[in-house]
Amino acid sequence: MMMTHVYDVHEISLQGAFAGNPYLDVTLHAVFSQGNRSVRVTGFHDGGDSYRLRFMPDTTGEWTWRTVSSLAALDGHTGRFTALPAREGVHGPVRVSHRFHFAHADGTPYLPFGTTCYVWTHQPLALQEETLATLAGAGFNKLRMAIFPKDYPFNTNEPLMPVFTPRADGTLDFDRPNPEAFRHFETQIARLAEMGIEADVILFHPYDRWGYATMSEAQNRAYVAHVAARLSAYRNVWWSLANEYDFMLNTIPMESWDGYCHLIEEHDPVRHLMSIHNGDPRMNYDHRKPWISHVCIQNWDVKRMPEWRQAYGKPVVDDEPEYEGNIWPAWGNITAEELVHRFWLALTRGGYAGHGETYADPQDIIWWAKGGKLKGEAWKRIAFLRRLLEESGVTGLEPLSGLVDGWPWTRVSGVADLGGRLRFLYFGEHQPLEWTTGLPTDDGRYAVDLIDTWNMTIEPAEQVPPLVQHPTRHGDAVRGGVADAAFGVRLPGRPHLALRIRRLD
Repeated sequence: MMMTHVYDVHEISLQGAFAGNPYLDVTLHAVFSQGNRSVRVTGFHDGGDSYRLRFMPDTTGEWTWRTVSSLAALDGHTGRFTALPAREGVHGPVRVSHRFHFAHADGTPYLPFGTTCYVWTHQPLALQEETLATLAGAGFNKLRMAIFPKDYPFNTNEPLMPVFTPRADGTLDFDRPNPEAFRHFETQIARLAEMGIEADVILFHPYDRWGYATMSEAQNRAYVAHVAARLSAYRNVWWSLANEYDFMLNTIPMESWDGYCHLIEEHDPVRHLMSIHNGDPRMNYDHRKPWISHVCIQNWDVKRMPEWRQAYGKPVVDDEPEYEGNIWPAWGNITAEELVHRFWLALTRGGYAGHGETYADPQDIIWWAKGGKLKGEAWKRIAFLRRLLEESGVTGLEPLSGLVDGWPWTRVSGVADLGGRLRFLYFGEHQPLEWTTGLPTDDGRYAVDLIDTWNMTIEPAEQVPPLVQHPTRHGDAVRGGVADAAFGVRLPGRPHLALRIRRLD
């Protein structure tokens, strides 16, 4: 009997000749069964007479399957296989956990620390290998990547291969996918999975000269269903309906975006995470819609993280808080220090952020678009932050009331872990010599560490008697005059420092 590990891809290959266009005119699905449970999986045409069905088992034991197809040669096939326990280090697809956070299907916490390489799979193969080698040591666990190639400043080269089949005159036939292109794309997704990297797959974007952004509604729907059928069995897939959907509303209206979400729901039995990304910061998609799992946005002002959490009630990932680099657009020339600062702000206000790097290059080999090698400095500090949180056993961080949403003069950011035994305070651009606000108010035993977020150092912080500030008067209101914590902390008076406070008893 065939065997597949839980959370791996079980693939069925079938053959059937068809005189018409099998991509449009042949239907194929299989029902996978285990006991009283049945899962419907959509199949797809993979060139020539070949068809495939892919299934990701999520429980151990024996599974059976049976095909249903409009083509007689594909209909009524049956089989069985045994699902073995997941391989070591494989934890399954990522889900929303504790409302504002994430975890793998087996319960292992997942904290997204992603980067962007939009069209790395469309570059020469040697450059793709260099990208994978860079990712292996960079510390990122999520990668935003597009299915379609991109036409944009710094990104004008022809893609490795077209996503749809070329006609004799060189135009693309959007009714016939290019199986070779899709096979390459999914091969790279599988390689990312083995590296522990989630593939945040972007289905549409506006930056196009080949016609992908102006396909008909019927062509878009067929493409979305095909992609979902091909990729949904890969455990590390996230669905991003678009990069900057609002720049495509002239060709894809809002109701179509909702419809594509429903198509993915129909053809993705795994129910991977799904979101959609804006261009104009004022054009956030309505992430309250039930088919949207988490908030994916572009906004430089990560201090608004608590506002977005409250507005949408879901995990928030600001995947574009602007990029480290030196190209001419303002979104691509902030310093490494500023990007690291924005990561810390996002995390210590209860959300998540994404990395990108846009340093000018004579050959336009820029990480954000094509991958290659990282040239900047932010990625090292982001990896440090990831290690710091994961080694602390954090499953999620919730904002400390009175800091990020309290009195306006507080301004520093603070979060506590879901168990309440660990908290972080981030001072950002502020440089106090002493601090009390946000520290524990009880007389328990605490270890307090001073973190230099740029130099990546951790050392014990000096605890001092609690600070008692002179009362502050606002008219007839008097505030202060008493200690607001059980102890204070002496600080060196420079920016971009953080405190880690761990309860010891």
